[in-house]
Amino acid sequence: MPKQEIVTPKFTELNELASKINGGKILFATDDWFAQAENLLTPEEAVFKPDLYTDCGKWMDGWETRRRRCPGHDWCIIKLGIPGVIHGIDLDTAFFTGNYAPRFSLQAANLNDEDEQFIPEREKDMIGTASTKEMFEKMRKLNSKGWEELIHMSDLQPGYEETRHNYFHVDSNKVWTHLRLNIYPDGGIARLRVFGEAFCDENVKDTSEIVDLVALQNGGVCKGYSNAHYGHPRNLIRPGQGVNMGDGWETARRLDRPAILETDPYGILQVPGNEWAVFRLGYIGSVNYIEVDTKHFKGNFPDSVKIEGTLMKPTREWNNRAIAQCDWHTILPASKLSADRVHHFDDHDIRKTGPFSHVRVTIAPDGGISRLRIYGNIIAPFPR
Repeated sequence: MPKQEIVTPKFTELNELASKINGGKILFATDDWFAQAENLLTPEEAVFKPDLYTDCGKWMDGWETRRRRCPGHDWCIIKLGIPGVIHGIDLDTAFFTGNYAPRFSLQAANLNDEDEQFIPEREKDMIGTASTKEMFEKMRKLNSKGWEELIHMSDLQPGYEETRHNYFHVDSNKVWTHLRLNIYPDGGIARLRVFGEAFCDENVKDTSEIVDLVALQNGGVCKGYSNAHYGHPRNLIRPGQGVNMGDGWETARRLDRPAILETDPYGILQVPGNEWAVFRLGYIGSVNYIEVDTKHFKGNFPDSVKIEGTLMKPTREWNNRAIAQCDWHTILPASKLSADRVHHFDDHDIRKTGPFSHVRVTIAPDGGISRLRIYGNIIAPFPR
């Protein structure tokens, strides 16, 4: 019997709002007996260690509660690393085959810092613990049970390779800061991926401030790319420095590379092909200076980078043809890169400053970049 192809929804190309690497946190969990809830937000794929046990039982890479022997069900509170609009989620039950949570639901709220005073502080290691009566009493003041329901109670599938990814579309245009993940009645989930777009302030008034226009936290989002064999280009706009090569954008080696490589008078390789990624900026803005970071990419950095910009109305459909037909203007001409360092490009290097709503980053011939920063002035909020 032929293997069934797993269809990945389009929303999985968006930013991961709850990921630990983007600042997501577990604030509360009813039970962390076998494995603590913090594992849900780990950016790396779940792993299985068949011979590893703890004092509480089998070690699992995910959140797993004990087999419940009292009324109720288990749940946890998640603070999104980046407040934003959620378009979909992936509940990954990897390796939870006979112990996965059979059902779940998802609720959401938009809270401020004062609301978090009701949430008891979690210890660093919660394995083998459960929330006390006093913790539950404190949490009742938050009234998370009454938060808006994004996904009604739904069935989950076991953590075999062909069934582990449980994708759910979220139909909401509201901005959320916190989630309540309910599992019914107990069990395990390996990872929670929350895909969406960060919120940018549409009432911004100070247009003199220099900001990173493409940053995830400012509303930047990847809208298309040519190749993402080893790492997705959305990683480029994450906060902070890249932690390793997996935390960046890396393409496969192009097969149209010439057998013998040659350079132009400026030392840039002359190759027939390249790879690209397009980003919608969080705000329409003008470009002041750019940083391209190849941190961790030592034997596989691109030879050169070029950055172009365009100003266009928002559109739902982005495909290769639509991207190619945009009126692109060169911001940064093809510029030489080197290994494992931050490259700074200022007004001496930049040709066009904008205004721009989107940028296209082209690397030649292939390779990896860790981070991209495009600093400039806000001209207007991006129309939604």
